[in-house]
Amino acid sequence: MSIEDRIQRRMDRRGGADFTSSNPDEIKYQEALKRVKRIKGFYTHALVYIVINIMIIIVNVQGLKEGESYFQIHNFFTLFFWGIGLLAHGLSVFLPGMILGSNWEERKIRELMEKEKKEKWE
Repeated sequence: MSIEDRIQRRMDRRGGADFTSSNPDEIKYQEALKRVKRIKGFYTHALVYIVINIMIIIVNVQGLKEGESYFQIHNFFTLFFWGIGLLAHGLSVFLPGMILGSNWEERKIRELMEKEKKEKWE
């Protein structure tokens, strides 16, 4: 039986709520699943950004008067400000692993647990 099947059986038995894994492979699987969902969310956001901005460009070009240039500041507000949001979304998805390392959270948790253990004994 695969890890995915075991996880699904446990979640079905518990109603999907309060799932706590006891196996390191299951924990890694859940972490990878969360990461994939975050990446998928970013790609969906990027796709919507592109489609909507293409539609805005088409509407703006159709509304131009004879001899009027498309390159006016008001035609780029949505592109620019939404682009800042998309950039922030991308950085939140891809940058933490680059800066902090792939297992930073795990190391930090261990560090805090050790610190707490030492404080209890002192």
